[in-house]
Amino acid sequence: MQFDGLTLEIRRMMARGFAVMLGLCLMLGAWPSLPAWADPALVAAPVPAVAPAAVQGGSFVATAVTQVGPAVVRIDTERTVTRNPDPMFNDPGFRRFFGEGSQQAPYEERMRGQGSGFIFNADGTILTNAHVVDHADRVTVTLKDGRRFEGEVRGVDEVTDLAVVKISSSDRFPIAPLGNSDQIQVGDWAIAVGNPLGLDNTVTLGIISTLNRSSAAVGIPDKRVDFIQTDAAINPGNSGGPLLNGMGEVIGINTAIRANAMGIGFAIPINKAKEISAQLVRGERVTHPFIGVQVATLTPEVARQNNEDPNSTAILPEVNGALVMGVVPNSPAASGGLRRGDVITQIDRQAVTAADQLQSLMERSQVGQSLQVTIRRGDRTQQLSVQAAEMQGNS
Repeated sequence: MQFDGLTLEIRRMMARGFAVMLGLCLMLGAWPSLPAWADPALVAAPVPAVAPAAVQGGSFVATAVTQVGPAVVRIDTERTVTRNPDPMFNDPGFRRFFGEGSQQAPYEERMRGQGSGFIFNADGTILTNAHVVDHADRVTVTLKDGRRFEGEVRGVDEVTDLAVVKISSSDRFPIAPLGNSDQIQVGDWAIAVGNPLGLDNTVTLGIISTLNRSSAAVGIPDKRVDFIQTDAAINPGNSGGPLLNGMGEVIGINTAIRANAMGIGFAIPINKAKEISAQLVRGERVTHPFIGVQVATLTPEVARQNNEDPNSTAILPEVNGALVMGVVPNSPAASGGLRRGDVITQIDRQAVTAADQLQSLMERSQVGQSLQVTIRRGDRTQQLSVQAAEMQGNS
């Protein structure tokens, strides 16, 4: 009996030992092999992670800004403005009550402004907006690297809102490459660079949303520019800075002109600047012919709607043309016999079907040129001769 009990106990111990050995074998089989002691031929090489394109390299925007950024400048201006006192202080009744010492004389005030620009010639020649530097007594130009220079305004053209400023140094300056604004299309990328609201070196991205937006349609009839319209943010302080394409070329000069615009910005095509920049560098006056009419586009549909309105004050001819909304007093148009309500249909036998087309035809004419203007007045067609004069900034 003792032997049988001993044998039973030995069997139990052997079973427990076998179970322990089996567990160890299973555990070792499942344990991960480490390269330090595993067979190198049995260790799989790790699969490298694929980085996103944005991590592997910079975007086209970063490339464009890196190329052009050093040539973009901040322009600070100062000018003295003479202010007249409130007329109340010079009123005799006011002086009798408060004494003769209360009368005030005109006083001077220093006005400061800020805008942007870009260097387009290595000698330090800068393009910007006319309204940024016009009438400035002092112009200070600050480069991206922190260098500051006194700027000289070489030329200003209020009609196109373009100006040239020159800075001088023995060093050669970085330049912004100029593109071709005639080759851009709606939907192309647009990158605005400048110093909006005093925030230096700011970049915004959008697309070209419209081409050839006339200055009259934008609400500034005293200018003569067909703007590039973009949804890239352009704010005060951006004025004069470059609008770039996706390759980092300047295709326009940013202009902040509509305070109520939401998500809409405008830029002067760089090809317009190319046309007159040499004259501005030389300090020459840029002439723009005009005849002195305010016009709106007329179509047969618009005329028909007007004529069917019982409250309409005039019957319009149902044709395509430029409807004369007003005639500037003492202008060539007034001297030539144009009247409000006339419809201009041709200039020198070239058809006029829209207001902006008339503006383009005028820009291609010459100061002093005699223009043959075909109009519809009521139900009659007439020919008038109008001599183009030089357009001033506020004509």
